Amino acid sequence: MCDNAPKTHQRNPEEICLKEICFQAVRKHFAALCTEAVLDLPTPLIQDLLPHLTVCQLDELQPPLNQRGISTHSGWIGILQQLPGANRVIDFNTEEDAKHEVMRVLFPLVLYGYKNLYVNRNITNLNTPSFLFAAAKCVKQFLLTTPFDRFIAEQRPLLNLLERRIWSVNVSHNIDLSKRKIQIALYVLHRLLDHGVAKKIVVHTHCPIVLAWLLHGRGSQYINPELKNLMHSKKAGCFSQAASASADGASCSPCLETRASEDQDDQVTPCKRFKLDLLSAEEEESGKVNSAMDPQVLCQTFTPSDDYSAGPCPQGQIECLEIGQCGTNSLRVLNSALPTFFCLRSLILHSFGTFWCPVVLGLARALKQLSDSSCSSLTDLSISILPQTSLTEILLDASPNITSLHVEIQTVMWVPGLFEHDPRPAGSDMSELSLEKLVIKVSELQQTDLHLVTSVLRRSPHLTSLHIAGMRLPAGTSQSQLLTTLLESNHFLRSLSLEDMNLSDCLPQILSLLRDCKLEELQLKDCRLLEKWRNKEESLQQLVAAVKTVPSLHTLSLAQNRLARNVCVLAELFSGSSPSSVKQLDISSNFIQPAELLEFAKRLRTHHPPHRLTLDLRKNPGDRDPDTWNTALKRLRPFCDLLVEGWNSTDTMADYISNM
Repeated sequence: MCDNAPKTHQRNPEEICLKEICFQAVRKHFAALCTEAVLDLPTPLIQDLLPHLTVCQLDELQPPLNQRGISTHSGWIGILQQLPGANRVIDFNTEEDAKHEVMRVLFPLVLYGYKNLYVNRNITNLNTPSFLFAAAKCVKQFLLTTPFDRFIAEQRPLLNLLERRIWSVNVSHNIDLSKRKIQIALYVLHRLLDHGVAKKIVVHTHCPIVLAWLLHGRGSQYINPELKNLMHSKKAGCFSQAASASADGASCSPCLETRASEDQDDQVTPCKRFKLDLLSAEEEESGKVNSAMDPQVLCQTFTPSDDYSAGPCPQGQIECLEIGQCGTNSLRVLNSALPTFFCLRSLILHSFGTFWCPVVLGLARALKQLSDSSCSSLTDLSISILPQTSLTEILLDASPNITSLHVEIQTVMWVPGLFEHDPRPAGSDMSELSLEKLVIKVSELQQTDLHLVTSVLRRSPHLTSLHIAGMRLPAGTSQSQLLTTLLESNHFLRSLSLEDMNLSDCLPQILSLLRDCKLEELQLKDCRLLEKWRNKEESLQQLVAAVKTVPSLHTLSLAQNRLARNVCVLAELFSGSSPSSVKQLDISSNFIQPAELLEFAKRLRTHHPPHRLTLDLRKNPGDRDPDTWNTALKRLRPFCDLLVEGWNSTDTMADYISNM
């Protein structure tokens, strides 16, 4: 197998074919060859071999190869390139990152028997205990979906391993809610959340009873009456029936129906000490406890006697809760639990549609009760979709200790009850907020109240990261006030991302902000920068000069600003005695023609960046003149890491949108 030919030797196709055959033989007979035989090969040959090995073989070889100073990165990247659904290969610069991404994608596919082209081709090597255990040591997030009954059968040892490794559990919306299946699902969740180390749970289910079971005893002292009634019911199948009804869109029970019609002003008094709602011995002996739900009974039922330890099961604490497809009933369950959910640090809520104002106000009241308890740990809040911008400030007033807020806002056509009144109280609170990170994304149809946004900014002197997207203003108004507010009130700002906004008349404010700030990241994406500039080249030069005065700035994005031929001006970022510190430059989607990129490359070669530059050129029409485009790329590669994707110029609509 040794390739002793000098590097300058041009090998013929027969040699290459023979080498490939040898690599396939090593893959097939790896166990017989043993690791030492592979390690004895010359380093260049090992590097050529890596992409041909299986996942388990790569995992086995990685430690000894690392000791020899050889990275398995190319092998993991080779697998990633064959996996649909894997994140972008360019995001994984180390072998550990690439390896963990491979395991993340493959583990659920193999565990649950999902069809996949790569898995089907390699099923013999993947559908083994060795692969599942190797993958389980890498994954930190676990998807619970059907079929999960393997965890009380042949994969029980795997559950023991996952219990010690998984920190995030994702409960799929398509879990089979039949009686037997739900028992196994709850048992697995109990093992991971209570016996294990999992602190985050992602819920994709319409059923508020499932949510109530997940929250019960894992942070909040509130006991959902519907859940309590079911756990004490003599009917063993009542939980699965109620859950199935909820999953089908029906009401879970009379209790939840009653709660749906109750006044949202109902208060829950927070308690500072944990109180268990213990069942009496008579209730336990009478069989009133529903074995389909009680964690202690589930442990006794499904854990082998050799592994089961007598005594009460531990109760875990949920620190991060994410609810997808969050409906009104689920939100009511959450709102009832929130006032005493002291261990909760992060709350993420997603809805298919827009939340109603009264429902959001109910959430704000629950957050206020939690905040007033002085025991709150909640610092991160994300909610979509809000119906009004004003609700952003109301949520912040309710929970002023929030340090990170992410909201998405969308106004839809009028629906009764959606906009009953302006929820902002007269003389709203202007106290200082703890915000450090703020993300506001607004739909195209919404005209944002700029005063509300600038009000939040003025109250957030500790803000370090701001991302605003899609903010529309009434005709005749400008975004300049937003930039002026940032300059005056947010002196600690380090990351600024403005997207899908009209900043064409804001060049003076952008220049002032750059000259008086310490930004590390600046993204002005799809901001129509050049649209109203009379002398586009001269104005862009002013922007470049201002960027060069910010030594802390390492990331700059001007994507989707129709730079086109003016892109050449950006080469001046690295000219003169004080070149820019920018290490990542995004000029994607700017309709840069091949000839313009070639001129940019020539200038950049003259004004050589002082460090290696990551240059994003994606979604530019390189296929208009492939030879010139490739020549430009060739000139850039010695000092740039290029991000390039293909462009199909036959798609005239894409051309139009990029250049209009």
